[in-house]
Amino acid sequence: QVQLVESGGGLVQPGGSLRLSCAASGNIVIIYSMGWYRQAPGKQRELVAGITSGGTTNYADSVKGRFTISRDNAKNTVYLQMNTLKPEDTAVYYCNADITSTTRRRFDYWGQGTQVTVSS
Repeated sequence: QVQLVESGGGLVQPGGSLRLSCAASGNIVIIYSMGWYRQAPGKQRELVAGITSGGTTNYADSVKGRFTISRDNAKNTVYLQMNTLKPEDTAVYYCNADITSTTRRRFDYWGQGTQVTVSS
């Protein structure tokens, strides 16, 4: 069974930084794309950043130049470095990965979510 476990959320002041991590574990055969989504209260879940297995990245316009997504394929881990945080970045952040396991072909897995709050 595949699991995604996030860490690194918390409370930070505007202008501050946080680094989120998401480690995939279980009977993994291959991980394709990985990404981070977020959902603020009363809003739909939105893509923040994505990264392919080859390292190609894409970002939401609202975070370009402030957030950086990266991955360590040897550790099955994806990171999100968030700089110059703004109050509007406040949301629950979810990790997502497209994974083929020994029991399931190409399925979208989700982490449990980690709260990021940007406030003075």
